[in-house]
Amino acid sequence: MNNKLTLSSIRDMKAKGERIACLTAYDAGFAQILDEAGVDIMLVGDSLGMVVQGKESTLPVTVDEMVYHSRCVSAGNRRAFLLADMPFMSYPTPEQAVSNAGRLMKEGAAHGVKLEGGREVVPVVTRLAQAGIPVCAHLGLLPQSVNKYGGYRVQGRDPQQAQAIIEDAKALQDAGADILVLECIPRSLTEQIMAVASIPVIGIGAGSSCDGQVLVLYDMLGITQHKLPRFVHNFLEDSDSIPDAISAYVNAVKQGTFPQQEHGYD
Repeated sequence: MNNKLTLSSIRDMKAKGERIACLTAYDAGFAQILDEAGVDIMLVGDSLGMVVQGKESTLPVTVDEMVYHSRCVSAGNRRAFLLADMPFMSYPTPEQAVSNAGRLMKEGAAHGVKLEGGREVVPVVTRLAQAGIPVCAHLGLLPQSVNKYGGYRVQGRDPQQAQAIIEDAKALQDAGADILVLECIPRSLTEQIMAVASIPVIGIGAGSSCDGQVLVLYDMLGITQHKLPRFVHNFLEDSDSIPDAISAYVNAVKQGTFPQQEHGYD
């Protein structure tokens, strides 16, 4: 449990069929609890804009804030692979992306970065990969594009949109993305993407066929103020403590008992 996980470790987990447990984290205290519970990937999510700062969306979060929270999480992390979100408008060009991702890794001690978007961000992913920066791509529901969607809605139900997401996944993988997150897409679409993905795929509201699962920490503890999405289970309800709840989540992901049918979309 003490061996520090690397990108190679995460790839090996996929190759061995070992499920990958991922949770968001925003500070050192929770990071230590997640680490001791065996979480494989900690994601310093720009979701902190909503669950920590009380904003209506993730859009106001700045690079400085992401650097700060990533550094805090790093202080409590000993084992997990640490990803940090690239916040809204921090990667409009490849060079700006490299500069901001470099800050997240140098100042925030992240091991890699996550960004949203499909083929339109391929030049950014290519440049980051060339710079030696591990990249996690993010497809499906993209919270940074919520204003364009007109709300938080399941993506990929339309056949044309589904095919576009598949093509996006292929393009991002070919551009050098190391991990892929799929959010709020139908189970059948996830299965099609899994058939062409050679990189680890982490799901959130994308069914059980992914290599791993991620949830927002505050959601799976039931301590957020908003209505919980369908794909969330409150693990604290059946646990005696927060550490027990997080351990229960990790075990459920590892054993394949989470997510259930009710947590996905057709």
